[in-house]
Amino acid sequence: MKAIILSGGKGTRLKPMTHTVAKQLLPVANKPILFYVLDQIVESGIRDIAIIISPETGGEIKKAVAAGPGWDAEISYIVQEKPAGLAHAVKTARDFLGDSRFLMFLGDNLIQDGVKKFVSEFESKSADALVLLKEVSDPRLFGVAELDAAGKILQLVEKPKEPKSNLALVGVYLFKPDIHRAIDRIKPSRRGELEITDAIQELLNMGDKVESHILSGWWLDTGKKDDMLEANRIVLDDLLKRDVKIKVGAGSKVEGRVAVGEGTVIEGSTVRGPASIAPNCKIINSFIGPYTSIAAGTVIENSSIHHSIILENCRISDIEHLTDSMIGSSTTVTRRKSVSGPVRLFVGDDADIEL
Repeated sequence: MKAIILSGGKGTRLKPMTHTVAKQLLPVANKPILFYVLDQIVESGIRDIAIIISPETGGEIKKAVAAGPGWDAEISYIVQEKPAGLAHAVKTARDFLGDSRFLMFLGDNLIQDGVKKFVSEFESKSADALVLLKEVSDPRLFGVAELDAAGKILQLVEKPKEPKSNLALVGVYLFKPDIHRAIDRIKPSRRGELEITDAIQELLNMGDKVESHILSGWWLDTGKKDDMLEANRIVLDDLLKRDVKIKVGAGSKVEGRVAVGEGTVIEGSTVRGPASIAPNCKIINSFIGPYTSIAAGTVIENSSIHHSIILENCRISDIEHLTDSMIGSSTTVTRRKSVSGPVRLFVGDDADIEL
């Protein structure tokens, strides 16, 4: 079995962050989202992986993966020249996939406990496709599946105005080669894209067997700022283990499940987990609250930070209460005047903010 990871797209909903960073490389608990996806695919036993990239951000993704921790897999890259839909991405990967069964995984999605059991389930069954579903509060934002009483998929619709169920397509699919024939038979949607929902519906029309699995664990679609913060919260809460690689300075406390990288200095500060602080940071006379991740090389002075994602090489000084924020790399946030109440920011790279 092979795997493709879809890592193109413009990340429009995450601008200004995605002006300078591919959305799949944004960090959750100080680790790029794409790296979690690669971990889960390799854990499932798949060793032949292609990452679908765009011309705009593909070089950045290649560089990040090459500098990553390394995976026991053959990783190749396929350029999708324009974002013309998920089914178009499969079409673009046709030569790589050949006649293999394959896993398709959206590179900005995370699911609890990975995909190993779904890959095993698919390999042991006669189904032509296996689709992962999750109950959501507003299915109008997703591809939606309608099931019969026995759990068989009856119909799939992309972003319906009047959904017939609350079961959203998660962004993890397993296919046999017949999906290519189905894609060849569909036409672009009103959005001008080849939709994977239409292709799976065409499989049903062709009489193929499409099965589903409803996830009971969490699913994280990291398409927006609040989604990123929620993903950071859940991953820190669910996966983080205490790992403090430094000697904490006098007058400081590190409480609960906290990860601190080598070379970081913590002086006169309290860090309360779950929280992740990367190597070579400085935390001086500050409070780092739960559900915060701080990337490498960042300096925090005389500040209090809660429920936030801070990228690398930032400097935050004299901010009484920074919360619910994403701060891009090499950004400076300082206070020049009295600021009362919490500060919430969503700032891209290389900014200079005075409050």
